[in-house]
Amino acid sequence: MNTVPAAPYGTWPSPIDAALAASRDGRPDHLGTVGDEVWWTEPRPAEGGRRALMRRRADGAVAPVLPAPWDTRSRVIEYGGQPWAGTVREGGELLVVFVHFADQRLYAYAPDGPDGPWPLTPVSDVGDGLRWVDPQVRPEHGAAGEVWCVLEEFTGPAPTDVRRLVAAVPLDGSAADDRSAVRELSDDRHRFVTGPRVSHDGRRAAWIAWDHPRMPWDGTVVMLADIADTGGFTGLRPLAGDLDEAVCQVEWDRDGSLLFVSDPTDWWELQRVHPDAVAGGAVPSSRLLPPRGEEFGGPLWKIGVRWFHPLDNGLIAVLHGRGGMRLGILDPETGELADVPGPWTAWADTLAVHGSRVVGVAAGPRNDPEIVELDTTTGHTRVIGTPHEDAVDPAYCPVPEDRTFTGPDGREIHAHVYPPHSPDRTGPEGEKPPYVIWAHGGPTGHAPLVLDLEIAYFTSRGIGVADVNYGGSTGYGRAYRERLRGQWGVVDVADCAAVASALVEEGAADPDRLAIRGGSAGGWTAAASLTASGLYACGTILYPILDLEGWAVDETHDFESRYLESLVGPFAEVPERYRERSPIHRTDRLDTPFVLLQGLDDVICPPAQCERFLAAIAGRGIPHAYVAFAGEGHGFRRAETLVRALEAELSLYAQTFGIDRSDVPLLELTT
Repeated sequence: MNTVPAAPYGTWPSPIDAALAASRDGRPDHLGTVGDEVWWTEPRPAEGGRRALMRRRADGAVAPVLPAPWDTRSRVIEYGGQPWAGTVREGGELLVVFVHFADQRLYAYAPDGPDGPWPLTPVSDVGDGLRWVDPQVRPEHGAAGEVWCVLEEFTGPAPTDVRRLVAAVPLDGSAADDRSAVRELSDDRHRFVTGPRVSHDGRRAAWIAWDHPRMPWDGTVVMLADIADTGGFTGLRPLAGDLDEAVCQVEWDRDGSLLFVSDPTDWWELQRVHPDAVAGGAVPSSRLLPPRGEEFGGPLWKIGVRWFHPLDNGLIAVLHGRGGMRLGILDPETGELADVPGPWTAWADTLAVHGSRVVGVAAGPRNDPEIVELDTTTGHTRVIGTPHEDAVDPAYCPVPEDRTFTGPDGREIHAHVYPPHSPDRTGPEGEKPPYVIWAHGGPTGHAPLVLDLEIAYFTSRGIGVADVNYGGSTGYGRAYRERLRGQWGVVDVADCAAVASALVEEGAADPDRLAIRGGSAGGWTAAASLTASGLYACGTILYPILDLEGWAVDETHDFESRYLESLVGPFAEVPERYRERSPIHRTDRLDTPFVLLQGLDDVICPPAQCERFLAAIAGRGIPHAYVAFAGEGHGFRRAETLVRALEAELSLYAQTFGIDRSDVPLLELTT
């Protein structure tokens, strides 16, 4: 009889080191088809964190489209979006247009030709320059064809000195040194726009637009334009959506109708509108399905994301679910929705179609993100890119629990709980394990239930993780995500504390060895939690928001510069709320160790906030460490950064919880 030896929680040996976890960071994204090929971008942590553009040829071979240092990534609204588009030109030549991260210019490239990429757009020395996203190649327009996309143009030095519109860039390179060669298709009446979707007959274009102070999950409109023979847009007009209805995607069907996802009720639902069916001055829309109490869309953090995609055979590929997304095939004539079987519990917001085939990115509790193809004629699925390979014996990975906890006022709180797990060790009789509460970013975001070696890095050593989808998270309807309206720093903090307390009450967690961890908006929640109560023994704060007043006065980028008006309240009306909730003004309540991890190139949550926070605690005797990373922005991408951050976090827990770990570098805590 084999007996697993007991050892104190947190001391267990593990084959999952920080380098292994870092090598699996990120996922493939931005799927598309070029001829018979499937293309996508994927992370390269070991190559400076660049995004590589990949192709799967018709014969099944997978290869890079562009070598290093080409980095296919857009900075429009800082979170970017679809950074490339491809087409097959006359004679069978493949052409790709892409955004290079370093200079944000559009480039064109014939991957099977003799020459390297050539620039299509100029560099501007005004503010943060010219940026592009969500391109679509339109060979029928212009002398040599054009690419239509979103233009983000800075007009001054401030992060809010910016305009965005739909623009056309000639493919002949004439705009590479001449901004005037770029045609402006739409006007800049709206602060934010997505790329245009052109009807199958080429007569119309539709896109999504919204304005400050709303975020795209608060309220957006669908804009419609006629396309003149010259390729210009005429008759710009709103078609659907409003100030309190958030349209998150639009696509044309072959019958001339427009399919879109919006939330006129509590859930994002798939709808159809016929632009020519005007009745009483309004354009009526109809749901494709009766209400199902689940989402068919999500928040527009990036430009060009897709939760559904029409197929040529009249079917529609859809992502839907409550909590996690799964792939389904909808027959809009019958209303039948058939889900795709498989081990995947979370499909990413990127879909592509080719004929009767659908391609997406999917992951599960035992699967890394894979590129999955579904043949809708047979119902068969197969992995065609980034196939999951066990980097370690799966026995070292946690067995997650999808839980619903009860919070203040009896409200539901959703969380994924990952108990400590190892095939080699178990905890001593009577000892409770330490737990780390994870708060995701956004805060209008979602923590999926998927394999994550960062989580396994801790659980395989005997430290539990609870990943909390606190009030404000997406995936559970508008009412759930609007719990944070005016309550940021209150509801998120209370929900995380409720999960931690419940684990203690159940006997699953040690009340004296609780930690909290989060990045970006999650970093705010972690810092706010440490200054709100004595529940946690320590915390890990990554690229956080620490000073709401700073954010309210041009200390962040344009996209989120008015976000706090919904999360906290208008600054002019409730300035005291901004000060009272900010961790930087509550350091007198802080008495627990923490590590602060920050990218020095972060323009969303700038390092200046961290520096002011550290100055505020100087001389207070609080053990802490500040680790700043040159060349890193908002969210870490480089392998060496990911390794250092993960090891620093584990060292903090080891020192705070009294765990002997000599296998990670000691994080020097100062007071």
